Amino acid sequence: MNKDQAHGQWDKISAKVKQTWGDVTDDEIKQAEGNMDELIARIREKYGDSKEAVAEKINQLMKD
Repeated sequence: MNKDQAHGQWDKISAKVKQTWGDVTDDEIKQAEGNMDELIARIREKYGDSKEAVAEKINQLMKD
């Protein structure tokens, strides 16, 4: 997913992120708004997953 796609679907992405990674706060999502790399970094900080694993999971969530 590129930056334009992420920005255009941010509400959907943020809702799915909160469902999947419940420890990510609304404030953290808001701070990353529109910046997928920032969002992935925040998820990685909380969960320790690889960048590739988080990005793949987000892409998968967006297809559902």
